[in-house]
Amino acid sequence: MNFNIHAPLIEECRRGNRKAQFSLYEQYSKAMYNLACRMLNNREDAEDILQESFVECFRNIQTFRFESTFGAWLKKIVINKCLNHIKRKKIDLTLYDTLPPVIDEEEEVSEFETGKIFKGIEMLPDGYRVILTLYLLEGYDHTEISQILGISESTSKSQYSRAKEKLRTILTKS
Repeated sequence: MNFNIHAPLIEECRRGNRKAQFSLYEQYSKAMYNLACRMLNNREDAEDILQESFVECFRNIQTFRFESTFGAWLKKIVINKCLNHIKRKKIDLTLYDTLPPVIDEEEEVSEFETGKIFKGIEMLPDGYRVILTLYLLEGYDHTEISQILGISESTSKSQYSRAKEKLRTILTKS
């Protein structure tokens, strides 16, 4: 896999080149902002996290080793900043140990408009929204989510299942 697509830009950033930093910012800021919005459900906080993430990124760019894509490395910074923000705000992730009723994976959500789905996700409790975002929208598996959040894999799975059920309830009521 070629993880060096941004190698020249990254090398320039390591030398402190502001134009190179701005170029990387322009390429990744929208996606990282959207990720932060989905995780935090607050645009102002997402803007702050975005800025903090890029500051940390450029401060620590010497540690980037091209073992993954730059985007994946930056996404990890943003996710960690979001999780730290949630912890700082003492938002309860409402993690449960019991499994909810089994949900049919084949059920279609296509009857709902995309906008309604994202509004429904915004209405989810923080813990549900974080896990649903990481799994469904960001593509992390339950093992990775359990490591990121410091929870068991089964807790991640049950929270994801509960989040889907809660989202389904929200969508059918709207």
